Amino acid sequence: MTVEELVRQASTDGASDIHLVCGIPPKYRIDGQLQDIYPVPLTKEDCRGFAKDLAGDLYDQIKEIGELDLARTIADERVRINLFRQQGSISAALRILSNKIPKLDQLGLPPIVSEFPTWQKGIILVTGETGSGKSTTLAAILDQINHTRTEHIITLEDPVEYLYEPDKCVINQREIGKDTESYDKGLRAILREDPDIILIGEMRDLSTIETALTAAETGHLVFATLHTNSAADAIDRIVGVFPADRQPQIRLQLSTCLKAVLSQQLLVRKEKKGRVAACEVMVVTAAIKNLIREGKTPQMHSSMLAAASEGSVTMDNYLVQLLKEKKISAQVALEAANDKQYMKKYAY
Repeated sequence: MTVEELVRQASTDGASDIHLVCGIPPKYRIDGQLQDIYPVPLTKEDCRGFAKDLAGDLYDQIKEIGELDLARTIADERVRINLFRQQGSISAALRILSNKIPKLDQLGLPPIVSEFPTWQKGIILVTGETGSGKSTTLAAILDQINHTRTEHIITLEDPVEYLYEPDKCVINQREIGKDTESYDKGLRAILREDPDIILIGEMRDLSTIETALTAAETGHLVFATLHTNSAADAIDRIVGVFPADRQPQIRLQLSTCLKAVLSQQLLVRKEKKGRVAACEVMVVTAAIKNLIREGKTPQMHSSMLAAASEGSVTMDNYLVQLLKEKKISAQVALEAANDKQYMKKYAY
């Protein structure tokens, strides 16, 4: 099979990812589960051929640095590609992206998220593990801004995933390694490019986080992702990047410019047809600001429960809602819950 045939087959069957590894058959992921695309194991030569086809002129970079990230349109599908060396051969992980950016109200997110595109400044974080739908959520938010506001949007991505068609907004999408050297350098340059709204694909290091905070403080609306599983963890992750003597200052900055944290995971639907987003939202209220400043992240859960009228919702309560709506099974809810004892009251 060619790369085009693999992508076309995966798209037809509703797969989210394709894995090409020497010694085993090509596999794709449907509703979170890996399945064979066809039964014949791939050889080292097969994998090298796929890599050359996918990487094109960039193939030699795999030899030099061991991996390569890029995005391409294959068989009319937008595909995010990671090629990497392992055990003497080259493997590939392909993520199939939707060609069409979904409408924000189609994603089943908490109601407060529909207000994010109207906010004027500050930082909004979208967190979750790999494959939890962070990129799709952010694309839907930015696309809504594109159709409703007249702003300058600049994105920093590694690689560029969703492609926007400018409507009311001016949109520049910059790719790490291709259009700019790094998140840090790209973000510093962005502040000189007259942006209104900035998307940072991932806040990876101290200097990127520092510049993002500065951008938010100077009146920009900043969206960024983190790989954490809860809103409170996101605060600790950001603060923990900095040396101890700087952490009080960072907490103060975060308390003034952080607007909300959306954490999400994708769960298998009850009928095993597709997946559904389970979310936690922490809207930064006056009480949350105080907890951020004082470093009392364990108390944020209680403050989120108290701020339900402001739009906050905990992951466990969102899971209970999905359970009551019969969108997920009791087993799935229990596995995804933070407080297993709490969830058992509703699951069984």
